[in-house]
Amino acid sequence: MSPRWSLAVLVLLTGCALPDLPGAEPGPSSAGPPPSLSALGEPKAEDTGAHYRRDDWGDWDYDPSTKCNTRERVLARDGTGLDVDSQCRPQCPSGKCWTSSYDGEVVGDAGDLQIDHIVPLAEANRSGARKWSAEQRGRFYNDMDNLIAVTGSSNQSKGDDDPGRWRPDRGAWCDYATKYVTVKARYKLSVDRAEQAELARMLDTC
Repeated sequence: MSPRWSLAVLVLLTGCALPDLPGAEPGPSSAGPPPSLSALGEPKAEDTGAHYRRDDWGDWDYDPSTKCNTRERVLARDGTGLDVDSQCRPQCPSGKCWTSSYDGEVVGDAGDLQIDHIVPLAEANRSGARKWSAEQRGRFYNDMDNLIAVTGSSNQSKGDDDPGRWRPDRGAWCDYATKYVTVKARYKLSVDRAEQAELARMLDTC
């Protein structure tokens, strides 16, 4: 077999869903009608986040049968016109395989992309995940519905901010807010008032 696989083969090999988070309601894929903010309940003040430690959330899952980790699965899902080598590394023959929705930048080198947690880890910790087990945190970390390939600059500008403090380019508001609300509802995470107001404003563009 050629050392390169088609993207279609990669999807078949890696398309299985991750297990649902214990204690949380498994939700549908974020593709679908915009969710209602009412699913998040009344706004609540956030935890201080003082007990957050990045190292407590683990790393990308790796599947030895396909040689793919979660980062590579996200890159394959979010790109177009890709080739994938025998080590599951995406290659971009056209030089323009990814569009970073946060800032609209077109990218041809996977090394220029970072995988963002739409609901950041620190934000999850502030809004209900503080007492999660290591297994729960690891599953959240690798939840494909909460991951997106974006430019490093846009990911770094976002940091661990919620929508009350950071928003992507206006053209991405609907998709970003839809995914954000879907993930928060799935994991029973709260929102504060500023976050709720900005989510409502972005969802109005859907």
